[in-house]
Amino acid sequence: PDGANPEAVGKALSARFPDAGWDITDSSNGAPGTRRFIERMGQFLSLVGLAALVIAGIGVGNGVASYLAGKRPGLATLKVLGADSAVVLRIYGLQILAVAAASITAGLVVGALMPSLIGAVAGDVLPVRPGFALYPLPLIVSAAYGLLIAIAFALPPLAATRHVPAAGLYRATVDGGARIDRRTVVSVGAALAAIITLAVGTAREPLFALSFIGAAIGLLLILVGLGWLVRRTASRVPRPKRPLLRLAVANLHRPGAATGALVVALGLGLTLFVTLAAIQTSITAEIARTVPQRAPSFFVLDVARDDAAKFRSMIVEAAPDAQVNMIPALRGSVTEYKGQRVDELAELPEGAWVLRGDRGLTYSSVLPNGSELVGGTWWTADYKGPPLVSVEQEVAASLGLKLGDTLSVNVLGVEVQAKVASFRTVEWDNFGLNYVLVFSPGTFDAAPHNMVATVAVPPKAEVELARSIPRAFPSASLIQVRDVVSQVTTLLTQMSQAIAAAASIAILAGIAVLIGAIAASRERRVYDSVILKLLGATRGQILGAQAMEYAVLAGILALLALGLGLAGAWYVVTQLFDFRFAPDPLIVGLTLVGGAGLSFVIGIAGSWPLLSAKPAQALRSL
Repeated sequence: PDGANPEAVGKALSARFPDAGWDITDSSNGAPGTRRFIERMGQFLSLVGLAALVIAGIGVGNGVASYLAGKRPGLATLKVLGADSAVVLRIYGLQILAVAAASITAGLVVGALMPSLIGAVAGDVLPVRPGFALYPLPLIVSAAYGLLIAIAFALPPLAATRHVPAAGLYRATVDGGARIDRRTVVSVGAALAAIITLAVGTAREPLFALSFIGAAIGLLLILVGLGWLVRRTASRVPRPKRPLLRLAVANLHRPGAATGALVVALGLGLTLFVTLAAIQTSITAEIARTVPQRAPSFFVLDVARDDAAKFRSMIVEAAPDAQVNMIPALRGSVTEYKGQRVDELAELPEGAWVLRGDRGLTYSSVLPNGSELVGGTWWTADYKGPPLVSVEQEVAASLGLKLGDTLSVNVLGVEVQAKVASFRTVEWDNFGLNYVLVFSPGTFDAAPHNMVATVAVPPKAEVELARSIPRAFPSASLIQVRDVVSQVTTLLTQMSQAIAAAASIAILAGIAVLIGAIAASRERRVYDSVILKLLGATRGQILGAQAMEYAVLAGILALLALGLGLAGAWYVVTQLFDFRFAPDPLIVGLTLVGGAGLSFVIGIAGSWPLLSAKPAQALRSL
């Protein structure tokens, strides 16, 4: 009835009849696998967004450090005039908090309006047209993320000025920055813990969210450790004889060097480039693998066995070059295997889903299309002996079957026992007619059953047959496979595009981090550039040294990003989407080279303005 709760009724029936062998679905969850897939897809995109926010948070930290470096004379003056560290922290902390609040508000407005904008621009492309509605909880969660990210990454550079005396602030360009105190470390740790708690607490699958966050933290720790290793190695290697190369190596480990920030920024960006390319090419390969070049035009179910010849002749008359594959179709349940009665089992073996309820059965004189024999032998086309059965390999392994074992099925109340003659692997996604259990001819001759068929005809004949088959065979059900193939292809393509869009935002965040890291070290690089000019260095030599520095970092990080990016893509493709991992090496390689080249260009472009600094003016302002 309308007032009943279908989900509650289904649970009550399952609890009352635990051994009935049926599956219960309701209108709220008619396709559990599809629903779970879409939910995990949404959760993945949310976590990618969170990763982009965290990556951008690193850029926020660099930006705040650069901003405070420009305000160093003002900070020092306030301290000289008697302002204590707490007052200075409040003054600039409120400024940064105001900017963060304005940015969060703008982000919430844009995020709330974006679905309607996307629907207006691309509504016909989407499978479901999004409507406009305000959902308070996601907006509150998003605001909390933004605030916590701002606190976690803006606090360290802000707190670093608290414990530096005024004279130290004036000399900070040559003395280096201050160390972060313990209280700041605790505060940042609390903010990061709150971010993790919020992400896991709001996730539909907390374990998956936790593993994703753990992988992101692991990546950051690896990059931080690599930055430390690069600095340490650069400080211990023998000094090169070439002056420019010696200067480039020195830039990697000198006091105040931004090597750590650059390694994190470059590493994140390049890793995301590789991950995105591997995911996209794997999805493309999955489409090419699972969607055949020429799928059947129709699946036709429940064709009466006596009408099989009439059905075939009708198809050939409409399209002489048609391909028709017809096989018998029955339903039955497995009642016994290896002498063990299924109803006497205390617990079903792991992976033995074939023992639950009825299963599709068929018989055939030849090996079905899409199957490959991996054990035993196939019976002859004119076989007339005792019943034999061929079992799908994974199912046979879950049941522990061996060649010669027995397996019994119940069909319409009659139990039929067959001997296992062979094992097969089956390509389930080839749009063919595939069954776990295939019996020898004659096994079910006495049982009433119908036929199922796949029909492949030219597009012109599809329209005529789509009308004539239901009229000629009223009991048959016709499924137009070409439409299904088109929907599957569209769905997978849209999924690939959604991943690309989300990952592109993360990549842009990584580029922003790189720009922020370059900006944060701008003042010290201006100082170095001016000193080198006074010592006689030309602009070309200064730029060449910095180009070598970025080239060394990009080369090291490209190799690391290749391994980490492929590992991350493998997890997403195989564990999240349950696809085969088949990245295109050429596209992944070109993407990595392009990403490294882009990072190199950004680094050089950020260094170019430093060459125009006038020594006298720069020295007076440092």
